[in-house]
Amino acid sequence: MKAQDGMYIDGAWRPAASRDTIAVVNPADEQVIGRVPAGDAQDVDTAVRAARAALPDWAATPPAERGARLAALRDVLLARKDEIAETVTAELGSPLKFSQAVHAGAPIAVAGSYAELATTYAFEEKVGNSTVYQEPVGVVGAITPWNYPLHQIVAKVAPALAAGCTVVLKPAEDTPLVAQLFAEAVHEAGVPAGVFNLVTGLGPVAGQALAEHPGVDLVSFTGSTAVGRRIGATAGAAVKRVALELGGKSANVILPTADLAKAVNVGVANVMSNSGQTCSAWTRMLVHRDQYDEAVELASAAAAKYGERIGPVVNDGQRRRVRGYIEKGVAEGARLVAGGPDDPRERGYYVRPTVFADVTEDMTIAQEEIFGPVLCLLKYEDEDDALRIANGTVYGLAGAVWAGDEAEAVAFARRMETGQVDINGGRFNPLAPFGGYKQSGVGRELGRHGLTEYLQTKSLQF
Repeated sequence: MKAQDGMYIDGAWRPAASRDTIAVVNPADEQVIGRVPAGDAQDVDTAVRAARAALPDWAATPPAERGARLAALRDVLLARKDEIAETVTAELGSPLKFSQAVHAGAPIAVAGSYAELATTYAFEEKVGNSTVYQEPVGVVGAITPWNYPLHQIVAKVAPALAAGCTVVLKPAEDTPLVAQLFAEAVHEAGVPAGVFNLVTGLGPVAGQALAEHPGVDLVSFTGSTAVGRRIGATAGAAVKRVALELGGKSANVILPTADLAKAVNVGVANVMSNSGQTCSAWTRMLVHRDQYDEAVELASAAAAKYGERIGPVVNDGQRRRVRGYIEKGVAEGARLVAGGPDDPRERGYYVRPTVFADVTEDMTIAQEEIFGPVLCLLKYEDEDDALRIANGTVYGLAGAVWAGDEAEAVAFARRMETGQVDINGGRFNPLAPFGGYKQSGVGRELGRHGLTEYLQTKSLQF
């Protein structure tokens, strides 16, 4: 799509207050494919004022009617799914098939789920001699990342609108084009002016202004733990609601009774998809010592198949970061069994699918989020050792457990300090709550739990 040269505020595209622009670069060939405005605090203020003015009418709109607008939005996204996929591929670099299936498919499903939830959720209940109402929290400032650019937008905007909130979105600067496409879809779906507003800009400028704005009642942020900590501190000082979906270093625990080949192959695929740029990726594979050597061989062979199949990482800074971690892994004594820091291609921000063996839990690559196509294999002695290693990071976003017996896998998963665990390759569920323990975040997204993030409670006693 062609880039818009304004902000979507109060139901129309308006010139930005700032004349600065952000170049949008295709990571596969490093060509500039468009420019969008670099909004500033003035643009954010205009957008928040529009959202504030639209709030009373939207909050008073019957939930079924809000659901109908979300259903219309889903239909527009569905009609434009090919354009969505092409846009994400152009600005993120993901292979087109993956963009079609995941980057377009997931947000369409999530939008549909909130169209339904808006009409079926019980916004009031009787509790003894009280009536308890669930009311919209107010104006939401949504700050989204580039790795799943449309999915992360819909996972915030759809439940906020279903709850009766109004929204100001500040999307990631690397992937603003699909956010503009989303704003066009919102407009086409007939969502009233001011209910949804878009300000493109840099995180430290527009994002910071949005997080600090006194007219914002809740800040929902997805991104790094370091930035999340700052946003949480800002929100806490203002006694403002905050939802944070942050980093991960998820463990893929393969118990001795599991189908080893399947568990390893699915685990490698999980890490390599989206070029490893997934906060919930199972980047630590934990294997029993008796099966470890076989698992290393399987993982190395599996990773080799991804050589030409994965796209680039999002930008040059990300490529340097990932390569730096690979070099650090080698320097700290991990054994490189696939990939490495160099890529023979002259253009594009590519990183080779990389697998490390002989990783110990104290190594940097076993503790810090790399956010690239890098897998670490760790050896464990018994189940208690596996659990200690799995829980031995500051993160707790996701994970996986494989076992011959489902009950055995469930028993282990229940002891993991993490927000979501896939059992024997369980499929992604857009209705299940997603979010983390520990430094992986605060709050949940998706499904009913995602809706309640945008509601506040009032009780009336009779």
